[in-house]
Amino acid sequence: MTRTQKQAEHTEESSGKQSGRGAGSAVQSVDRAVSVLEILARLGEAGVTEIAEELDVHKSTAFRLLGVLENRGLVAQAKDRGKYYLGAAVLRLAGAAAVRLDISQEGVPVCRELADELGETVNIAVLDDDAAVNIMQARGTASVTAQNWLGRRTPLHATSSGKVLLAHMPPTLREGLLARTLPRFTERTITGTTVLRAELEAVIEQGYGVTIEELELGLAAVAAPIRAHDGKVIGAISVSGPVYRLNSDRLPELAKRTVAAGADLSRRMGYGF
Repeated sequence: MTRTQKQAEHTEESSGKQSGRGAGSAVQSVDRAVSVLEILARLGEAGVTEIAEELDVHKSTAFRLLGVLENRGLVAQAKDRGKYYLGAAVLRLAGAAAVRLDISQEGVPVCRELADELGETVNIAVLDDDAAVNIMQARGTASVTAQNWLGRRTPLHATSSGKVLLAHMPPTLREGLLARTLPRFTERTITGTTVLRAELEAVIEQGYGVTIEELELGLAAVAAPIRAHDGKVIGAISVSGPVYRLNSDRLPELAKRTVAAGADLSRRMGYGF
């Protein structure tokens, strides 16, 4: 690209919104920002001029992209050399993705064994901002027509997995979530913070969480924590089914087996070694 072309491109980007192409320009900027990360991953570090040449854009465009990425911690600059490299935020994102991938992979045999043994639906959920998202599911023989929870984001205060994740959150983060208005899904949904705090304390003490018709009428579930090598709770494994099967007589045994499965998966994730 010639200098004249790059200058024309710069002028076009600056007037994108005025000419009605703001959305297209934004998509192009995102694409270029991702390209910057890929370039730095490949080269290790690079300066503005080098990145501009790789992207085939004006230096001012490359500088703006790097500035945005630096503000978000995705790139950092070695001040003495003027070179940019991948920032700590990339490691944080990669770590979060790796945790989900590892739990999904290690959780397959654990979930299938538990589902086969109990005949119910087994899920693994992880924290996703202010909700629990199900990333792994196995169905037992009694749950062939059960609802598909895979990929679904569910409320923390009204699900067994959510209660486990909420109970093991850092106190400041947990209190921030509890300060919000908690939506009611059924007449049994716990929306009062005093009652919910007591429920979360019970989760810690007994090692598992239970919900009975708090998210949906007719649905009950029990969940136990999954820990990483450092003991931090990184997920929850749950067993769910209709209340007529997951009744008060059966729940204690289900809780025992779910806690054992959570401990097994925690060992697979490196906890206890």
